[in-house]
Amino acid sequence: MSKMSGLGGRLYRGETAIDFIGKRRRWYSISALFVLASIAALSLQGLHLGIEFKGGSSFTVNQPTATVQQAETAVKATGIPGELIIQKIGSNKVRVQTGALDTVQNNAVQDALAAKFGVSVESIDTQIIGPSWGKEITRKALYGLFGFLIVVMLYLAMAFEPKMAVAAIAAVVHDVFITVGIYALVGFDVTPATVIGFLTILGYSLYDTVVVFDKVRENTRTITATSTKTYSQAVNHAVNQTLVRSANTSLIALLPVGSILFVGAGLLGAGTLKDLSLALFIGLAVGTYSSIFIATPLLASLREREPAMQALAKRVSTRGVQVETPVDKNTAGVVTSTHSKESHERGPRNQPKRKPRRR
Repeated sequence: MSKMSGLGGRLYRGETAIDFIGKRRRWYSISALFVLASIAALSLQGLHLGIEFKGGSSFTVNQPTATVQQAETAVKATGIPGELIIQKIGSNKVRVQTGALDTVQNNAVQDALAAKFGVSVESIDTQIIGPSWGKEITRKALYGLFGFLIVVMLYLAMAFEPKMAVAAIAAVVHDVFITVGIYALVGFDVTPATVIGFLTILGYSLYDTVVVFDKVRENTRTITATSTKTYSQAVNHAVNQTLVRSANTSLIALLPVGSILFVGAGLLGAGTLKDLSLALFIGLAVGTYSSIFIATPLLASLREREPAMQALAKRVSTRGVQVETPVDKNTAGVVTSTHSKESHERGPRNQPKRKPRRR
């Protein structure tokens, strides 16, 4: 911990620095690889939408001895078409999700599960969601996402500057796209809890980005007057000053989310938590990355195109070059001797004439 605090102090004072802005193309390349992988996952597998979005039926059986294999055997025996999603919830529940069913098919599934696990039909928790309801939920989720982005962009444009808003929104879209790609790759269902997780990670990503941008604004408030650093150098110093804070905040946030994901959903079998926890875990990690490696370098690229920042870069470059007059060893002696000769000739003329001595 002391080494970390010592490193943070040196980074803050500028005694040591990591070149985040100068190596922006490397970070862009890494992000491009993740984006391409997300596109491939979405194209090949697509998103597994939950019944809340596509419609369908859900049957939850409360039986300690129930297993996924038993539920699958019972439902398939009814001849229900379509894909089945069967999950173990906790230690005493099994949930079966099917596509849209009519009344006869719905009753057949309930009877099969009741007979298989020895429970009454009334004890089975049944939820039926129509396709129209799923479309309405999808539309509201998209409205919420786009409304969030618009409000955040307006706030950042007023609180900071428009180019900071553009860079922050680009980082947010980057985070959502990669998170969605990983969701498609893993194959988890997209549920309303997933949408809540997406909105949460958007807020966290923007929080981390705003912290960095606030330091950037502080470091660049009078940058054109001082002319000691270029805009990119000042931005890079701001990132180094907030690096340890961002790392500590992200680590503290990832620990409880990781516990929910790996302990709650993995070991304890709380399947309802994995949709939310996976979105949070991926989003927190990617959001921290994007605020440092995507948003801030993109802001520097946008501002460096301005004429004022280009003129500043020229002034800093001019001040950084020390002009030295080369000395030629062959001519040095000549110049010195010439100077000595002139001094010798000039010396007698300046001295008063001596009177001749009388003998």
